[in-house]
Amino acid sequence: QVQLVESGGGLVQAGGSLRLSCAASGRTFSTYVMGWFRQAPGKEREFVAAIRWSTNTYYSDSVKGRFTISRDNAKNTVYLQMNSLKPEDTAVYYCARGRHLNIVPTMQNEYDYWGQGTQVTVSS
Repeated sequence: QVQLVESGGGLVQAGGSLRLSCAASGRTFSTYVMGWFRQAPGKEREFVAAIRWSTNTYYSDSVKGRFTISRDNAKNTVYLQMNSLKPEDTAVYYCARGRHLNIVPTMQNEYDYWGQGTQVTVSS
């Protein structure tokens, strides 16, 4: 059974930064696409970012240029560095593991394991 545990959420002022971490159990971490999604109150969960291997990264238009996804395969951990945060970034952020290496990274149904989520609140 794969477990994903997010950390690093919190309250930050607009323009500030946070770094989220997601620690994964299990072997062969490096061979899976890892993604970040978020869900704001009253809204559907949406794609934020994903990483395939360590070099192929994908971002939603709303976070491109402000967020950076990365991974440390030796630590089985994926990160989301969030800069220039805006109030509209307020949401619960979830990390997820893709079903295999060749998924469409923006599609939620391509991910089979999810973390419990971490709250990010950006005040104006």
